[in-house]
Amino acid sequence: MGTTVATNALLERQGERMALVVTRGFGDLLFIGNQSRPRIFDLNIKVPEMLYEEVIEVKERVLVHDKSCAMGNIGVYKKGINDAEIIVEQEIDETELIASFQGLKKRGIDSIAVVLLHSFIYPNHELQVAQIARKAGISNISLSHQLMPMIKAVPRGFTVSADAYLTPKILDYIKGFESGFKNIDKVSLNFMQSDGGLCNVRNFCGSKAILSGPAGGVVGVAMTAYDQEKKQPIIGFDMGGTSTDVCRYAGHLEQVMETTTAGVTIQAPQLDINTVAAGGGSRLYFRNGLFTVGPESAGAHPGPVCYKKNGHLTITDANVVLGRVLPDFFPAIFGPKADEILDKDAAYRQMEDLTKQINEFIKAHPDAEQKEYKVEEVALGFVAVANEEMCRPIRALTQSRGYDTAIHALASFGGAGGQHACSIARILGINTVFIHKYSSVLSAFGIALADVVCDIQEPAHKVLTDELFPFLKDRFNHLSDKAENQLIEQGFPPERITCEHILHMRYERTDSSIIVHAQFDPQKPASLTNFIESFREIYKKEYGFNLHNRNIIVDDVRIRGVGKSVIHVSEHLEDAEEPEQPPVTTERLVFFDEGKLATNIYQLHNLKAGHTIRGPALIIDNNSTVVVEPLCKAMITKEGNIRLEVGTKKENDFSTHMDPIRLAIFSNRFMSIAEQMGKALQRTSISTNIKERLDFSCALFGPDGGLIANAPHIPVHLGGMQYAVTFQIEHIGLDKIKNGDVFLSNHPKAGGSHLPDFTVITPVFIKNSKHPVFFVANRGHHADIGGLVPGSMPPHSTKLIQEGAAFISFKLVDQGNFQEEELIRHLKAPGEVEGCSGSRNITDNISDLKAQIAANNKGIFLVCDLIEEYSLEVVQAYMQHIRTTAEDAVKAMLKEVGTKIKEETGSSRMEAVDCMDDGTDIKLKIDIDVEQENATFDFTGTGPEVFSSINAPRAITMSAIIYCLRCLVNKDIPLNSGCLEPIKIHVPHGTILSPSDDAAVVGGNVLTSQRLCDVIFKAFGAVAASQGCMNNVTFGDESMGYYETIAGGSGAGNGWNGRDAIHTHMTNTRITDPEIFESRYPVILREFRVRPGSGGKGKWKGGKDNNKDVLQNKTSGNGVIRSMQFRRALSLSLLTERR
Repeated sequence: MGTTVATNALLERQGERMALVVTRGFGDLLFIGNQSRPRIFDLNIKVPEMLYEEVIEVKERVLVHDKSCAMGNIGVYKKGINDAEIIVEQEIDETELIASFQGLKKRGIDSIAVVLLHSFIYPNHELQVAQIARKAGISNISLSHQLMPMIKAVPRGFTVSADAYLTPKILDYIKGFESGFKNIDKVSLNFMQSDGGLCNVRNFCGSKAILSGPAGGVVGVAMTAYDQEKKQPIIGFDMGGTSTDVCRYAGHLEQVMETTTAGVTIQAPQLDINTVAAGGGSRLYFRNGLFTVGPESAGAHPGPVCYKKNGHLTITDANVVLGRVLPDFFPAIFGPKADEILDKDAAYRQMEDLTKQINEFIKAHPDAEQKEYKVEEVALGFVAVANEEMCRPIRALTQSRGYDTAIHALASFGGAGGQHACSIARILGINTVFIHKYSSVLSAFGIALADVVCDIQEPAHKVLTDELFPFLKDRFNHLSDKAENQLIEQGFPPERITCEHILHMRYERTDSSIIVHAQFDPQKPASLTNFIESFREIYKKEYGFNLHNRNIIVDDVRIRGVGKSVIHVSEHLEDAEEPEQPPVTTERLVFFDEGKLATNIYQLHNLKAGHTIRGPALIIDNNSTVVVEPLCKAMITKEGNIRLEVGTKKENDFSTHMDPIRLAIFSNRFMSIAEQMGKALQRTSISTNIKERLDFSCALFGPDGGLIANAPHIPVHLGGMQYAVTFQIEHIGLDKIKNGDVFLSNHPKAGGSHLPDFTVITPVFIKNSKHPVFFVANRGHHADIGGLVPGSMPPHSTKLIQEGAAFISFKLVDQGNFQEEELIRHLKAPGEVEGCSGSRNITDNISDLKAQIAANNKGIFLVCDLIEEYSLEVVQAYMQHIRTTAEDAVKAMLKEVGTKIKEETGSSRMEAVDCMDDGTDIKLKIDIDVEQENATFDFTGTGPEVFSSINAPRAITMSAIIYCLRCLVNKDIPLNSGCLEPIKIHVPHGTILSPSDDAAVVGGNVLTSQRLCDVIFKAFGAVAASQGCMNNVTFGDESMGYYETIAGGSGAGNGWNGRDAIHTHMTNTRITDPEIFESRYPVILREFRVRPGSGGKGKWKGGKDNNKDVLQNKTSGNGVIRSMQFRRALSLSLLTERR
C-alpha cells in the first residue's frame, strides 16, 4: 500500500500535538534552521510553521574529542559508535527532566521528538531521555539517532520532529484500516516508503511516509519503461492536479539523503524526485505583460472553472478549451451535486475574458506584436508556458548534472501527463515517449511491483585506506545479518534476499557525502577499489573533476537488504490485422499550433498490438487522455502500452516584436540558464562558503553588460555584478575581448563589493560574431584571499591593500589558457604589505575559480543552445522585452507611490536618514515624477569617506536600490537592468557611498549595504528597519579559516509582523550546522537561540504567526545569541553594528 496520510497531515499541519526535546542552549535550533529566507524579495517573510508546540531543553552535553584542544580536562572521555572519540561534558539531570515530561502530559501532549547534539555517534543520552519519558507516561517517543544516525543536527531534528508529529496519525490510519478485516494479522501488509521500497506495517513511521505516493510512481517507471538490454535512461514525468513530479532512472533508483517538503527538511534515504508547482489545477494569470501559470492551485474544490463549482481558470480549462479534454468522455461527477459533465462553455467564457484583457494590453504597447489573439491561441499559450515550467526540473535532473537530456526517453504518467507528453518531449529534444496502459494509476501499479526493503546504516567517519578493510568487513557483515534477519522474519526465504553494500563518501574538507553503491567481497580486500573507483566516477560526473590529493572519508556504512518481489505482470494483446487502420471512435476539431485540425479519437481498449496512430489524434481510456500531436506517431505495444515517436517540428519564423506568450517562455529560459549556472557552481566548488553556505550568485548579461536574468541567490551581488561587467567592457573595449577569454575582478572601482567576492566574467561568442553577443558571470565569496586576518574580513582595516588580493581586470583565461602562475603571484601579493599575509589557501582559491569558470561555461552552452533554437536576433530582442517588462512594473509602482504621497503631503518627495555606529550619516531624498513615471535617488548630504572599512563602493548602492525596487513592486517580475531604467542615481564622490579607489571597503558590503536598505525602505515607509548588518564572524589561524554571517530580526510592515532570527535584505547565506561546526573546527557552540525582547515593540511587531512564539511570549524581529568557545588559540574578527 501507499498512503498520502503523512503528506497531507504535514501540508495541512494536522499532525499530533508534540514537543521537541533538545540540548540546552539550542531550543530554537529548528526555528532558526539554516537562517535563510525562502523568498528573497518578500519583505513579509513567511516561513512554515514549526511542528512542535513546546520545547524542553535538556541539561546535557556531548562534545567531539579534539586532540588539538588546549582547554584541559573538560569532561569524561568515552567511545561512541564505531569507536568515535567523544567527551561527555554533562550528564542528564533525571529529576528535572521527568518533571518537565509530567508537565507535558498534564497539558495533553503525548508525543516527543528527541534530538541531542552528536547523538548520531553517542546515542546513550537520547536512550536515557526515552526511559525517563516512559516513566512520565509519554506514549510516542521518536529518537533522532534511531531514525537517521547521520551528522547534521538540524535536518535530523526536522526529521525526528516530523516523525513524532506524523507517526501517531499513521498508526491511527493503520488501526482503522486493519479494523475492517478479519484475521488481518495473517496477511503480509506492507507500505511504500519514501526510498522506493516496501516495509512491514509494524516498521512504518511518519518520517518514512512523506513521499509514499510519488515513490510508487518512480518504481512504476523503473519496472515498466526501462529496458535492461538497451539501458536507455528514463525521465519519469508525473503530472497531477497541483504539481508535477519528475525523476530519472538509469538502472537503479537514484536516492538523496535530504529533501524538503512543506518547509520540513527530512534526512533519510529518499528517491530523488523534483517537484514544480505546475499541474492541471494550476491557475492562469496575465500579470505585468506575462502569461503566468501557478504556483497557486485551484485544488479539487472548487477546482477548475469546468468543474462547475465557481472555480478558477486553470491548465485543465485550457485543455478543455483546446478540445484536448472531451467532456462527453468523462463521467457526470461535476457540479454542486456531482451529477453534471464538464462545462466547456464556462471555461471558454472565462478564457475569453482573459483574452480580451491580453488584447487590450497589446494595443496599449506599440513594441508588442500587433495581433489579436483568439481564445484558443491564449489557451495554447498558457499550455506552452506550463510546459516550459515543467521542463525546468527535468533540466535540473539532467543538464545540471552532466547528462544530455535528449538521450533519455520520457515515461509520462499521472492524470494529466498524457496531454502534455509530446510537447514536453519536443521541447527537451527527446524522441521517444512511453505511456503505460495504467499511467493514470502508475504509482499504485509501482507499489504492487515493489520489493520489500530493510535499510540500516551507522556512522563511521573514517579515512578510507587499505587498513579500513577489516572494519568495513565487520560492519557490513553485522548490518547484513540484521537486515537479513528482519526480512526472514517477514517470510522471505534466503534465496530471495540480497544485500546492497553502500558507503556515504566525501573528500576531506568537503561537507557533502555521495551515496556510492559497489560490489563488496568480504574475502577480497581489493574490493575496496570498487568503492574508490565508483566514488571518483560519480564525483567526476557530478562535479567535473576529482581531488586526487585529498583523503576520502567514509561518513556512513549502509546495507540495503532487499526481499525480492515475485509479482510479474505479463499481459499480451492480440496482434492487429491491419496495423495502419486502427478503429476510430469519432472525430473532433482540436486546436494545435497549426490551428484547428480534424482529429481522430481512439479508445485504448479498442486497440491491438501493432496499431499505429499518426497525429493529430487523441487516445482515451477510462482515466486519462493522450494527445498525439501533429508529426508524432503512436504505436501500441504487445503489452497494451503506448509508445510515441516525437517528430521534429519546424519552428515558425519568430518575430522580434514582443509576444506575451513567448515573453513568458523566454523569461523562464533566461532564469533557467542562471539557475543551472548556480547548480553547476555549487556542484563543482570546493569551499564551504560556496558549496554549503551558498554565498554566490550567477547571472546572464546582455552585450551591453546590462543584467538580463539572475537566479535568486545573494541580493548584494546583483546590481554590483552588472557594474562589474560594464566596467570590463569599457575598460578593455569590445574589440579586444576574444573568444576563450575569462576575466576576474573584485576591485571596488571595477564593480566589486568587497575583495573576498571574486567575480568571473565570460563573454559569449557565436559563429562569425566579432563581438560578444552576451556575457555570463558569477560572483563567489572566497574564504581567504590574504590580508590582515584569516578570513580576509578585517574589522579594523583602513586601506584596501590590507583586505587581500585585488584584481581590477585580470585575464584569468587567455583564449583558452588558464593563467595559473600569474594568478598565484597575485594571490601571494598581499604578503608584501606590512602586517598582512598572502592567501592562506591558494589551492582552494584556484579550485573555486575553476568551478566558477565551469559554471560560466554551462551558461554559455545554454545560451548558445537558445540562440540555435530561436536565432540571435529573436533572443536579443526578448532580452530587451524582458527588461522593458521590469521597467514598466517599476514605473507603475513609482506612479502609484508618488500619487499617494502627493495626495497625503502635497509633495512627491520622500526623505530618510540613518547613521552608522560611528555617526556617519546616510541621507536620501527621493523625488518621484508621477507624469514621467521616474524617480531620482539623491544621496547628497551623506557623510564623507571614513578611515575604516565601512565605505561602500558605488556598486553596493546600485545593488541596494535594485533590490529595494524589486521588493516594492511586490509582483513576480524578472529582476534585471530594466528595474533601474526609470531611476536616476546621484551619489556624491568622496562620500561613504562613493569612496576613493584605495579606501577600505570590507565592511561596506556587509554593514553599510544593510543600512542602505533600511534608509530606502524608511523613505518609502515600506518596512521597519531590520538588524542593519550581516553580523560577520571570521576566525582562524595560519592552518585554517572560517567565515559566517549570522541572522537577526526582520522589520515589521503595515499589517504584518516581523520575523525572528532570519537573514534579511542583502544577504541570504546559510549557517553551518552545529555538529558540522564542532566536528570540523576547534570550537564549541555553547548556545544558538533567539534573543527575547531584542526586537521592536510597535503595533505590528512579530512572532504571532508562529505557535511557538506565542508560547514564549516574544516581541518582534528578535535577533539571536550565538555563543562560541574556542578550543585553542584562534584569531577572531567581528564586523557588526547595532549591537
